[in-house]
Amino acid sequence: MGVETRKAGESMFTGIIETTGTVASLEARRGTARIAISAPGLAERLRVGDSFAVSGTCLTALEMAPPLVFADLAAETLARTSLGQLRPGSVVNLELPTPAGAPLGGHIVQGHVDGCGELVSLEPVHASADPALADWWLRVRVPENTRAFMVEKGSIAIDGISLTIAAWDGEIVSVAILPHTRNATNLRVLQPGDPVNVEADVVLKLAVERSLKPASTSEVTLEDLVANGY
Repeated sequence: MGVETRKAGESMFTGIIETTGTVASLEARRGTARIAISAPGLAERLRVGDSFAVSGTCLTALEMAPPLVFADLAAETLARTSLGQLRPGSVVNLELPTPAGAPLGGHIVQGHVDGCGELVSLEPVHASADPALADWWLRVRVPENTRAFMVEKGSIAIDGISLTIAAWDGEIVSVAILPHTRNATNLRVLQPGDPVNVEADVVLKLAVERSLKPASTSEVTLEDLVANGY
């Protein structure tokens, strides 16, 4: 089972969303698409060639006209993520790469989306609570190719947000959402049935890969992560 690894110069994220932006335009091209994101406060910090994550998908900034930033979506990106289904006005989560040596606030997120899941529900834990102050219960049906990497109390990135799996039934992950997480991300506008980008925990991917190799163990060490570019 192949695992994408981080190479020199490849960006890494932590799933701690910096801000949200909106899709300004999505232009279809021959096999690709050009997306423009309105990202006030973030576009001014990017240069041509810089990486940034849009709802968990690592993209390359190709042009800036603050507050707009433009990027191309490859055919693989269109096939594997939800970005090609966005429309002008869609709210997206935005994150810049984590600088080398910075504290890891969430978990290791590569920006390499494994596939699209489906938002099943997002409901307040207490129905009578103020929506701005309530804890929420998020349920997402994950794509089949990520199900081997789902474990209770494990990590998952949903639309780029670093989250902890509270429950797993073999098809649907359930996650406890704090008020800040809902209010500061696109979760506040998503509806049941909407596609969401899912990235499984790379540490668990490495553990599964090792367990499938002869004479290996499922333990992932610091040396493993360093050898794979983390």
